[in-house]
This record gives sequence, structure tokens and C-alpha cells, in this order.
Amino acid sequence: MNRFIQNIVGMGGMTDQVIATDFLISAKAGVRNYTAAITEAATPELRKVLREQLRDAIQTHENITNYMIAKGYYHPHDLSEQLQVDLTASNTATNLAQQQNG
Repeated sequence: MNRFIQNIVGMGGMTDQVIATDFLISAKAGVRNYTAAITEAATPELRKVLREQLRDAIQTHENITNYMIAKGYYHPHDLSEQLQVDLTASNTATNLAQQQNG
């Protein structure tokens, strides 16, 4: 196993946070994409299907958000706390990159 993978495996909770954050970003993109697609849909049947998919995407976003809040990964109502979480994640990523290059 290479050193980079060993470092990631040792991160534990940070890996969960990274995965959850990536999933949340993807869910947000999905909501935006479904919204745009609905405005471009040519038939009522297609708009109906897209609205159902949009509702599912919004629910997925809510579920991920609630998970991240419960785990302490996301603080949408406390910007100073969120800044600290983001700085810690940024420092960890920087340290991993330096270890990989070093």
C-alpha cells in the first residue's frame, strides 16, 4: 500500500467528511440541473417525471445536510464554526499533499 493511501486510511472521520461534502455538492448540482431541465422539457409527461426526480434530489440534499450537521461536519447557521471546520479540512488536505510530495 502506498504512503498516500496509508495517510487516507488513517484519517478516519475526515474521509467520511470528504465523502459527505462531495455528495452534498453533487446533490446541489442535481437540484440545479433538474430545475433547468424542467424549464426546457417539451412535454407535460417529461416535466412530471423531472419534477419527481427534483423532489427526490431535494430530499437527498436534505438527508445529506442533516447527516453532516449531526456529525459536526456542516454548520450552516454558524459561519465562524463552519470556517473552523473548513480550515481544518484545508490544512489536512495541504498536509496530505505535502506528505505525498515529500
